[in-house]
Amino acid sequence: MAEPLSAAVVLRALKREGLTIVEHGEWRTHNRNHMGPWGPVHGVVLHHTATSGTDDSVRLCYRGRTDLPGPLCHGVIDKSGRVHLVGHGRANHAGLGDDEVLRAVIAERYGERPPSPNEQNTDGNARFYGFECINLGDGEDPWPDAQLEAAERASAALCRAHGWQAKSVIGHKEWTNQKIDPVGFGMPGMRERIAKRLAGKPEGEPAPEPSDPSTPAP
Repeated sequence: MAEPLSAAVVLRALKREGLTIVEHGEWRTHNRNHMGPWGPVHGVVLHHTATSGTDDSVRLCYRGRTDLPGPLCHGVIDKSGRVHLVGHGRANHAGLGDDEVLRAVIAERYGERPPSPNEQNTDGNARFYGFECINLGDGEDPWPDAQLEAAERASAALCRAHGWQAKSVIGHKEWTNQKIDPVGFGMPGMRERIAKRLAGKPEGEPAPEPSDPSTPAP
């Protein structure tokens, strides 16, 4: 069982992975924890927003809608590859999904894809971090390389912080058969990218602190 990372650790992990971060409002304490549990966490869910425009999309994900209060994810990934942090804790993003999928993600044992979801019997908002990628989801809106790379890096950052592998990252449509996102890229390919990144060191990792000259080197 994995305890959720603190907001400070999430921020540090994302920066260490080389991402450009934009912090919004009171994101560190903006959540839906009063509506249900947050944790244990087991993975990351990637989404598309079905919207366009950075400002409007980020505002929507922070505030939510009349029928679905925000935050609607933890981070919004814009077309330029920046990650906008809009919440920390329970967020209204994954919704109900399939317990068989959750077991496969926890075990990190499945083939190219997790089992096909066919039930809505498990609270995904308690179990997953979520990143919304700005895209209309119509199959025509392009996915810039910078945005896909940021989705890869953000997913890898949280996996690295928890000691997870790439199979802890799924698409929303792999969690529930009620959703189609993300449209425009394949999750098997994204998991391959994440796995390759996890095999190396985080590119944004700071240089080691210089040794204290008053202390003899070992």
